[in-house]
This record gives sequence, C-alpha cells and structure tokens, in this order.
Amino acid sequence: MTGLLGSLIAAASNGTEYLQGPNGRLCYVLQLPRNFDPARDKCPLVIVMHGVMAHKDVPPLPRIARKLMREGFAVLRFDFNAQGKSDGDVLKCTIPSEIADARAVYDYARSLPFVSSVVLLAHSQGGVVAGMLAGELAGEPAGAEAGGTPTGELSGMLAGAETVGTLAGEPVLGPAGEPSNKGTAPDALVLLAPGAVLKDYALEGRFLGVECDPVDPPEYVHVYWYKFSRDYIKTAQTLPIYEVSAQYQGPVCLIHGDEDKIVPLKYSEQYRDIWQDCEFTVIPRENHLFSRHPSRLDRLIIDYLRRRFLSE
Repeated sequence: MTGLLGSLIAAASNGTEYLQGPNGRLCYVLQLPRNFDPARDKCPLVIVMHGVMAHKDVPPLPRIARKLMREGFAVLRFDFNAQGKSDGDVLKCTIPSEIADARAVYDYARSLPFVSSVVLLAHSQGGVVAGMLAGELAGEPAGAEAGGTPTGELSGMLAGAETVGTLAGEPVLGPAGEPSNKGTAPDALVLLAPGAVLKDYALEGRFLGVECDPVDPPEYVHVYWYKFSRDYIKTAQTLPIYEVSAQYQGPVCLIHGDEDKIVPLKYSEQYRDIWQDCEFTVIPRENHLFSRHPSRLDRLIIDYLRRRFLSE
C-alpha cells in the first residue's frame, strides 16, 4: 500500500501520469483537495470525461475540476485513447473502445483507498460513454467479474476487452477474468449536453458539415483535425445508447444549453425520460461548450454534488 500511496501523491503533485488501459496507456491528472492526506483522509472522487475531438484540458473541464477540488472533491481527468496524450490510433477509436477506456479508469478509481464514492462527470460524447458505462455496471450482477466480458447489450461490441489498471508501473487490478469492482455502479452522474446525437449523425452520414455514404462509409471522414473511422461510424449506427443507459437508476444531474447547435436539446430530454432520479436544468442562451454562462454551469454542478455528498 505504501508504494501505491506514494504514487498517488506523486500523481497529484506532478501533473500527468499514465495508467494502462485496454487500448494502450491513458494519460490522466489526479487532483486532490488542499491539505488532503490520502493515507488518512477519505473523500468523493469525480471522474471527468471529455467529448470527441477534445481532451482532458479543453474548457470547461479544468475550471470545473479546480472548483470541485476547493469544495473537497478529488478529481481525475483523463484522455481517451488516441486523444490528448493517451496512446492509440484514432482510426481504431470508437464509442465501445472509449467505454472500455472509461471502465479501466473507473476500476482504478474504485481501487483507491481514500475514495468514499465515485461520480462520473462528462461532456458531449463523454456523456454517452458515461451513461452507457453506468448502465453496464448497474446491469451486472453483484460479484461480476468487471475485467472480463461485459454483460448486457454491449457484450458483442466489447467482448474480450481487457480492463487492466496500473499506476506508475504498480498494478492495481488483475488481468481480464479476475474480479475487480464487482459491478459497483457510480454513485452519481453529471452529464453536460450528452451527445446521443452521434448515432443519428452516423446513420445520416453527416458530421459537422462533412457528409459520407452511411451505408458504405470510407476508411475515415476527415472533420477539421479529426478522423471519424469507418468502424466508428458503423458501430455508432447500432449503439443502444438509451437502452443501456436506462439500466442505471442512480442520481443524475443533467444540464443542457437551449442554444446548443451541436447536440439539440431533445437528446437530453430523452435522457431525462429514462431516469427517475434526474435533475434536469436547461440554461437559457447557452451553447454546447457552456462558454456564455460559465458561472451558472459551475454553480449548478457544485450545488448538486455538495447536496449529494458533502451535506453531512
């Protein structure tokens, strides 16, 4: 345990570190509350997931992370495979591969001795990943082997994916087939404009102004600096986004701007309808990046998580 805690402190003080995911190394930043001693104290941890064509340091995520730290939360931000500083090939990047990445990070977070609860906070495409991961975890029977083949509707897509976590070279989980967090679902979700529209984009062959044949897509579609691969498009077309996400019935904070031109509001309205314990807030005159009213967004997130985890 001493080696692990030493690595934790190094990760929190030295910036970026790496853990081994199913698709290569995943770059992450672990931020602990001020004057927090991971050898003695406990606190909730928030895993932050970015959207497509982005990374862990794209606004508004770093700002939200800093404010959560000041409130007493630990925060873990990471880059999905082939994005930011993480390993991987963008042409192999799909929603199922990102769910596998998120599962590796989640298993690692659950293994940390100072963590009292785990929240998934995600923006845009990251919100789709977070919702589906939460649904898969909730749908697993108690004692499920989290490192092996998942249960539910994603089993065909993710079959054989390994979930192996390491921190600074020290293993914290076993190989695929060994028990890890036993199907423990997240303690809460905070979703910012979750991008379920991606399925319709793939079905229509339309990606931010760039079009392709959805029936027979090319090797990739080049959008700005990013490449949406044929595998990304074909897997997105059959993705059971709401069906899998609905298996999670824990607390959800759902926030969307009413002037979001990338992910229309109706997609969050459909999320709202699948969850009973969902606080849904629409921010007037707000866009997809929540850049017009950042303080309003921050306040909604902080107030929700404070009520849920710091009220005692």
